[in-house]
Amino acid sequence: MIEVLGYIATTLVAASFLLKDVIKLRLVNASGAACFVVYGLIIGTYPVALLNAFLVCVNGYYIWKAKTEKQ
Repeated sequence: MIEVLGYIATTLVAASFLLKDVIKLRLVNASGAACFVVYGLIIGTYPVALLNAFLVCVNGYYIWKAKTEKQ
């Protein structure tokens, strides 16, 4: 069951690069990275969890920045 989470995360991250809309790309990528954080913590690979936690934050920042610039 844990491997399924890893495959879901991989699919989300890979699929995010197929999107043209940058906000959607970042949302899907952040979702995949969040899944990788959980996956990394469950299997005890803390570098994987740490890197993907950073990516969630980076994606979140740029989503927030894009949303505030539109207003």
